[in-house]
Amino acid sequence: MLLLLTLIIASVVADDNAIGEQQLTGRALADYVRTHQNLFEVEESEKNDERMKYLMPASYMTTPSDVERIEVEADEEPPERFDAREQWPYCKEIIGTIRDQSRCGSCWAVSAAETMSDRLCIQSKGKYKLHLSDSDILACCGLPCGYGCEGGWPIKAWQFIMRYGVCTGGKYGAKGVCKPYSFHPCGNHKNQMYYGECPEGSWPTPNCKKFCQRGYTKPYNKDKFYAKSAYQLPKDEKKIRQEIMKNGPVQAGYYVYEDFRLYKGGIYKHKTGMQTGGHAVKIIGWGKEKVNGTDVPYWLIANSWSVDWGEEGELMIS
Repeated sequence: MLLLLTLIIASVVADDNAIGEQQLTGRALADYVRTHQNLFEVEESEKNDERMKYLMPASYMTTPSDVERIEVEADEEPPERFDAREQWPYCKEIIGTIRDQSRCGSCWAVSAAETMSDRLCIQSKGKYKLHLSDSDILACCGLPCGYGCEGGWPIKAWQFIMRYGVCTGGKYGAKGVCKPYSFHPCGNHKNQMYYGECPEGSWPTPNCKKFCQRGYTKPYNKDKFYAKSAYQLPKDEKKIRQEIMKNGPVQAGYYVYEDFRLYKGGIYKHKTGMQTGGHAVKIIGWGKEKVNGTDVPYWLIANSWSVDWGEEGELMIS
């Protein structure tokens, strides 16, 4: 099966802050953000502090030289609000799935697999309602993609799928698929099975196994889906929206700052704090929300930090 895939790279732009403000950390940072902005709700959480440890190095937000860039014709004015789950209701459950990357810097592979799964469903008009394997990408792409649980280039995941394909997958413990996610969620999560605690540090990158889990009868090489193309979009909001409206969700990478760990809900916009790394996510739509009489535009994001992070695993980012 061939499917059209895409990637965008975006970055969160910092406000102009004094050097002292940018260097705030810990409780001082939380207090400053809580009193100097009203777009998002602030929460200090040990779980969020832990999740921030498994961001990728910011170097993975740069674009490799062999990446194809395309221009998108923005001939139609996008609506003020768009949600891919509403646009393609027969793929709502696939698009709305929130994954959990656990203690592994695998966001580049997880969000790629999410976006690929969405587009496969959309392009097949609901025939293929399945999850493609983030673990297959994470384990088997190797050095061309990066360093597995230590981070990778999102676009390289797409190029890997063009050449080698990707098998079916799903969340940790999923049955009826070739390769479910390799690592269980850490500790207790809302309405989820408890699998145990995670190691103190990162999980090791899994070994590449070219066979499916026991009990799945389809051979690994017969379970593959391939990409027809992979490309990067320009940093043009209108063109990105056109792409989502036409073909479905896109993957995005952005620089992360320390105040991101404080996000609980609302519209996140970087206020202050030092840059801490990079992160890759899936954009499923956009909208506007009125705050103090002003319309604040946002991207609607599906994150991979479980459903008890943010707004049921989702994020609005300006």
